[in-house]
Amino acid sequence: MNTSVDKLRTRNLRTVGVLAALFLLPLALSFWMYYGAEWHPAGRTNHGELIQPPRPLPLAQWPDAAALKDKWSLVYIARGECATACRNALLLMRQTRLSLNNEMTRVNRVLLVDGNCCDREFLDHEHPGLIVLDALPAQALLQNFPTKDRADSLFVVDPLGNLMMRYDARDNPKGLLQDLQKLLKLSHIG
Repeated sequence: MNTSVDKLRTRNLRTVGVLAALFLLPLALSFWMYYGAEWHPAGRTNHGELIQPPRPLPLAQWPDAAALKDKWSLVYIARGECATACRNALLLMRQTRLSLNNEMTRVNRVLLVDGNCCDREFLDHEHPGLIVLDALPAQALLQNFPTKDRADSLFVVDPLGNLMMRYDARDNPKGLLQDLQKLLKLSHIG
C-alpha cells in the first residue's frame, strides 16, 4: 500500500510541478528578456517620426509667426514652384484637417514658401483657409526644420511653437489623421 500511495503522491507532485512550470516559465522568460537581455518592445503608437527633443521655433523674431501659435499647425515647406509633391501634400493637409470634424478648428494649415513660389490664385481657389507665409525673412525658422526629405514631409507644430513631428506625405494618410486625433484628444491647449 505504501508503494501505491508513493506513486500517487509522486504523480500529484509531478502534475503540480508541470502546472507551476506552465505558469512560472513564461513569467521568468519575460522578466529575463526585459531586465536581463535589456530587450524592450518597440511599442509606439505614433505613425509619424517624433522629433526628439521637440524644437522650439524662434517665432518671436518673425512677425508672421502668429499663425504658428495658439493652434496645432500642419506645415509644408515649398521651394520654387508648387509641383506635384507640393500639391499632393496640400491636398493631404486639407483632407486630414476636414476629417477631424469638430476638432478641425484647432488645426491650421501653413505653407512656408520662398518669395517666388506658387500660383496664389490656385491656392486661394483650391485651398481656402491655407495660411501662406513667406519664409525668406525667417531663415532662422527654416533652419529648425529637418532638411532630409523636406519636399515630401509634413510637419506638426504644437500650439506653443514647438516642432514635434514629421510625416512622409507619400505614406498612408490615416496615420497622420490618427496621430492628430490622439494629440487633440489628449491636449488641452490649442
